[in-house]
Amino acid sequence: MTDLPSLIAETAYRAMVSRLRKEVLKGRIPRHVAVIMDGNRRWAREMGLNKKDGYSRGFETFMNLVDWSKDLGIKYLTAFALSTENLHRREEELEIIFSVIRWALSRVEKDRPWERGIRLNVIGKLELLPQDIRERINRVVELSSGAREMVVTAAIAYGGRMEIIEAIRRIASDVKRGVLEPEEIDENLFSRYLMTHELPDPDLILRTSGEERISNFLLWQSAYSELFFTDVYWPNFSELDFLRAIRAYQLRERRFGR
Repeated sequence: MTDLPSLIAETAYRAMVSRLRKEVLKGRIPRHVAVIMDGNRRWAREMGLNKKDGYSRGFETFMNLVDWSKDLGIKYLTAFALSTENLHRREEELEIIFSVIRWALSRVEKDRPWERGIRLNVIGKLELLPQDIRERINRVVELSSGAREMVVTAAIAYGGRMEIIEAIRRIASDVKRGVLEPEEIDENLFSRYLMTHELPDPDLILRTSGEERISNFLLWQSAYSELFFTDVYWPNFSELDFLRAIRAYQLRERRFGR
């Protein structure tokens, strides 16, 4: 038997989503949205579930976000999946995280998002990951390399400070080898040495779970990004929450430091 209150609530929710989506589509759509997916463990704890359930549910939310973003015409979506700091967690928790990453990559291969025009990209110090995960990452990146409609980037074993230091080292090496003159170094050149050199800077960075900081994510690239914070835990992040974030972005006047 149908749960009438739930049906009414779902109908009202879908109506709100439809109405807000129409408003959003009339406005300025960000070209690049970046997401700090925070709150998986707290969500699991409050739901009486284990950490693996939290991470798995978080991945499902991310897959939904890809679809919501593509429907709006967003061309670049970047998600902070695993930081270099996360790699210092206890071994048993890292094993949980790695098992979820393996499962997620298997899901991606099964779902074949590249057939919908979605190219997959991964940034970070992948050498810090188990070899089998690196091989799976390389495989899905290669399989999706021909897709052209949207680029979805996962930052795994990534840290903004680490990325900047690595770029400085490569620039210093090129100067030492004589292939680059110090006078040539400017913002545009520096950006080309970053892991995100193929991506535009993010227009909007959103973070869930109530934390209001960027936590070493895209430090160089976020100089002029708009920031949006929500108290919602990542596994509970809904299409309505996403549309509200985009609408808030549209109502702001971007000044780019001016």
